[in-house]
Amino acid sequence: MGHREDLLEGAKKCLVEKGFVRTTARDIVKASGANLASIGYHYGSKDALLTQAFIALIEDWGNKFTAGIEGEGGSLERFRSVWDGVHAGHEASGPIWAASMEVALTRERLPELRELLAASQGEGRKGMVSMFTGVPEEQVGEEDMRTTGAFYQALLNGFMLQWLFDPASAATPAELTEGMRRAVEAMAKAPVAGPASEPASVSEPVSDPASGPAA
Repeated sequence: MGHREDLLEGAKKCLVEKGFVRTTARDIVKASGANLASIGYHYGSKDALLTQAFIALIEDWGNKFTAGIEGEGGSLERFRSVWDGVHAGHEASGPIWAASMEVALTRERLPELRELLAASQGEGRKGMVSMFTGVPEEQVGEEDMRTTGAFYQALLNGFMLQWLFDPASAATPAELTEGMRRAVEAMAKAPVAGPASEPASVSEPVSDPASGPAA
């Protein structure tokens, strides 16, 4: 491998072991065997390198179980199969999710890193849509990415947060799937709301027929 690939692998190793905040450029250099100057040359900055390493870790995580997903796209069977895969690798992927939440909790302390990670959200959401529906990632449109993708991403983040916080009380794939079934069933039974009624105007006083015209 060349320096670029070495740096990426070193950054991935540092993210898993130390997270975003505690990883320094020197840590990456030590883990990769490259040099400090090569970080700027190949990636522009340490934060840009860490962002690429994070994306690569997420791709590695997904590739480990995507091939084994079963069921028709959009079905509960496929929904359950995806969560079975997520659950099977949750211990190994825990440090990855912990690192991303670490950045979220730092708020404004890491503006460049937050901006770079935010810019990668779209691709992550497209990947989630593809995973659950079977639609090739390159065919996932903007609207699906921002709606369905955001929905699945929120589920994944919540699922991993439960496991990081308290594995004993975290939802299992079976419970999550049953929860989805019940939610869909409840929404299907709910009455369809009609058009919203026009609010009463507050610009003109309303006359009381019993008291005559308003003054």
